[in-house]
Amino acid sequence: MRPTATVRPGPAERAAPSPMLQRLEAERATGALMRDRGTLYLADGQVVHAESPATPGIDVLLTTGGALRSEGWWDAVAQAGAGQRVGRYLVDSGRVPGGALELCHLGALYDAAFFALAPTHTPARFRYGVSHWIGPVRPVPVHAVQRETLRRRELLDRIWPDALTDSAPLSPTAHPVDAPVPPRQRRVLALVNGERTATDIAQELGRSAFHILVDLRRLAAAGLVEAVRPAAAGSASGPGRITLPEVTNDPDVALLRRLRDALEAL
Repeated sequence: MRPTATVRPGPAERAAPSPMLQRLEAERATGALMRDRGTLYLADGQVVHAESPATPGIDVLLTTGGALRSEGWWDAVAQAGAGQRVGRYLVDSGRVPGGALELCHLGALYDAAFFALAPTHTPARFRYGVSHWIGPVRPVPVHAVQRETLRRRELLDRIWPDALTDSAPLSPTAHPVDAPVPPRQRRVLALVNGERTATDIAQELGRSAFHILVDLRRLAAAGLVEAVRPAAAGSASGPGRITLPEVTNDPDVALLRRLRDALEAL
C-alpha cells in the first residue's frame, strides 16, 4: 500500500472543488480521498462511492424509501461486507432491483460529494488502495461529480444567498404564510424548531440532504424560516444595554432582507 498523501490547497486551487481529485483522476488512482466533511472513494480514477456525516447514507435512502427492509440491509452487510460486495449481494439475492440500487447509490454519491467537496482550510488526505464495502455499483467520472457539485452550489445561492441556513439550527419565523407551501416543504417546515439543523431534518425524513437545503433556502426566501445566529459575547440584553438591529457583511443578504421587510410593510 502506498503511503498517505497530504496536500494543502493553495489560493489558486480553491476555484475548483478539488484539484487533488483531478490529479487522482489523471493518475487513475484507487483509494479514499478524505476531506473535512466527507470521503470520496475512487477506483481507477473514477468516483465509486461517497460518504458524509451531513447526509443520510445509501442504507437510509434504500430503507426509508421502501426499496429494502432494514433487516435485509443488515443481512447483506453481514453476508457480503467483508468481501466488499454488498451492492452486488443485494441485487443477486433479489432484495433490491438493479435499477433501484443504482438510483439510490447515485443519489447518495452526489449528495455526499456535495458536502465532501465543500470549501475548507483543512488539508485533504488520500489513502491509496482503500475500497468501500458497498462494492462496485456504478462509477462516476470525476468531472461529472465536480460539475454537479458546482451546479448545486450555484442553485442554492440563486434561491437564497445565506449559507448559514445550511448548517445552523433553524427557527420558524412569525411571518404569515402568504402563499400555499408545497407538501414537501410543509414536512420540512414542521420539523423546524429552533434546534434542528438541515442535517438533522434530512436524517429525520430519510431524504437527500441537498434537497432539504433547497427546501430550507426556499422557505428562508419566503420569510418562513431563519438561521439561529450565535449570540456575540457580551450581547445579552440587560439594563443600560441597547439592542442593535441584525447586520451582515453580505450585501446580497442584507438587500434581500430589506426588500422583504419593505414588501411586508406595503
